[in-house]
Amino acid sequence: MIAPRSPWWDRRLHEDRRPFLLARARIRDAIRSFFREADFIEVECGALQISPGNEAHLHAFVTEQIGPDGASKRLYLHTSPEFACKKLLAAGERRIFSLAPVYRNRERGALHAPEFTMLEWYRAGEPYDAVIEDCLSIVRLAAETAPSRMLSFRERTCDPFAEPERVSVSDAFANFAGIDLLATLDGKGSPDRDALANQAESAAIKIAADDNWSDIFSRVLVERVEPKLGLARPTILDRYPRVEAALARPAPDDARVAERFELYCCGVELANGFGELTDAMEQRRRFEAEMDEKARIHGERYPIDEDFLAALDHMPEAAGVALGFDRLVMLASGADRIERVMWTPPPD
Repeated sequence: MIAPRSPWWDRRLHEDRRPFLLARARIRDAIRSFFREADFIEVECGALQISPGNEAHLHAFVTEQIGPDGASKRLYLHTSPEFACKKLLAAGERRIFSLAPVYRNRERGALHAPEFTMLEWYRAGEPYDAVIEDCLSIVRLAAETAPSRMLSFRERTCDPFAEPERVSVSDAFANFAGIDLLATLDGKGSPDRDALANQAESAAIKIAADDNWSDIFSRVLVERVEPKLGLARPTILDRYPRVEAALARPAPDDARVAERFELYCCGVELANGFGELTDAMEQRRRFEAEMDEKARIHGERYPIDEDFLAALDHMPEAAGVALGFDRLVMLASGADRIERVMWTPPPD
């Protein structure tokens, strides 16, 4: 019989975790100061939403709102404050950030928790590269505040003060898997499943008969690419295929790819950012395609937030980022699991 784990509030366990938690508090304060000094406003977005997001592999917590008359309505806990923040941009805000809990179902592990803290921010009327620079500044700030000279996760380290590398997804696939990713996309960015499957099999990557292009893409990314990123120095993985960037605008020089990047340190994804899509018709098409895929794989679909699509018509050009705050604290403090940097971890 396996003995039950001690609760997180056990005094000895808490004393062991406390240095990580104090680092968390310092980093939180430093990040808030960073944004205030850059003329950002901190916003508080409601967790209850009509739609939790419309990505095929994003899973939400569902709840029920009961009105005074007893009528019920299905709502969801947000997986990100993105829809609400973009509505605020449509309302006229220019620089905003949110640092608050979000909720994602079917997620648990060393780097995942069903409730975690997300740092999300937007710059209206400013270029995509501006939020990339924000990311790098925040990672350096976290290391200084922890304090720590190096970021670390288990056996991997990353110097946040080193010159970062910036590599396109297509170059990363070529370098680490020997796959010509752009050759599997037509001129408009539509994917060719068999073309990617053939290349993956040639690279000794196992695929299933019912895997689609996105499934194969994800497998190559996780198995061959991500473990090689953010080692010794931060990596900006840039120019994602358009089909893998549901909320990002197309790159101006190549319709096959989009203005989407991810920041990696120690082989860990820390942030996901976009040059934001503001075309409501295109956004609806992408959401519907994602929900068709979700229904095919998981047998469910989430509603589309019509109010969000209406707001896009009034939203200025913008760039935004979502960064996993708990992961950032982990790497800056040297913790080996996400629960060790959470004051009150979610129940098992």
